Amino acid sequence: MKSGSHWSYEVCRISLLGSALFFSLGHAAEQYPSKPIRMIIPAGAGGGVDTIARLVGHHLSAALGQPVIMENRPGAGTMLASELTAQSPPDGYTLLMVTNSHAINAGIHKKLRYDPINDFAPVALIASVPYLVVVHPSVPVKSVKELIALARLHPGQLLAASAGSGSGTHLAFELFASMANVNIVHVPYKSGSPAIVDLAGGHVQLMFSNIINSMPHVKSRRLHALAITSTKRSVLAPQLPTVSESGVPGYQADAWYGVLVPARTPADIVNRLNGEIMSVLKSRDVRELAMAQGAEVTGSTPEEFAAHMRNEIKKWAKLTSTLKLQTD
Repeated sequence: MKSGSHWSYEVCRISLLGSALFFSLGHAAEQYPSKPIRMIIPAGAGGGVDTIARLVGHHLSAALGQPVIMENRPGAGTMLASELTAQSPPDGYTLLMVTNSHAINAGIHKKLRYDPINDFAPVALIASVPYLVVVHPSVPVKSVKELIALARLHPGQLLAASAGSGSGTHLAFELFASMANVNIVHVPYKSGSPAIVDLAGGHVQLMFSNIINSMPHVKSRRLHALAITSTKRSVLAPQLPTVSESGVPGYQADAWYGVLVPARTPADIVNRLNGEIMSVLKSRDVRELAMAQGAEVTGSTPEEFAAHMRNEIKKWAKLTSTLKLQTD
């Protein structure tokens, strides 16, 4: 009898502990956020991703009633920031403003110190930044179709600049070359700025360049824009056709920004963050400032962003495998 009473006591105690834990977690979720939130940025201050992150973070702070503190963590091609986020507590107080490099790195690096899918919970896709297909004015083409024809007529003679081997601009070009079946020589630079300068100087013939870097040169007529790499025409350059409608059906490549949190972050916190971010993205000043950075605000559900990431990882992994860009 005594042992039965002891057993009943233990069951009751465990039940009470479970109820207390459930109440505590539920109460914590209801009170979220109750302290400052940090947003990790995978680049230094002043760049496109930093500007977008600070823009979103400023408005998100007002919506949540807590400071959103920016933490720039550049290094290892954005992998340092991703690793730091993956190792953080899944409590909604660590956000990562991720870029398309997160998907590209998954295909290039065989031994990442984190799982690019399973170690994160997607919150929302924020914005996309298309590339422009730009050529030096000395190149005698006025369209993508003419560029393809010229490249086939003179295989291996055209030079295409990029911001570096494995960069978004490099892979955007390689995807085009593969789908258009052309032989154009890739010339990697240390970053996009010297690449676009050399292109404007006529040292290389073409580039798939970030719209912000290339548009000033297009307006000054030092470069000629042939097309844009997004799936549909952009409000940033509505006169330009897409690559897909210009002779390479199905082509699409762009830089993008989104918000991730560590895996196992409670779903109600993820949904709260998504809802607040979607409200932020509807504001006129956010859209206008994003456009000033060459970005088009997109927005998404967590599920849509998860599907987008999986598709991007699969697409770029296939291409980097074909190009033999993988590293151990």
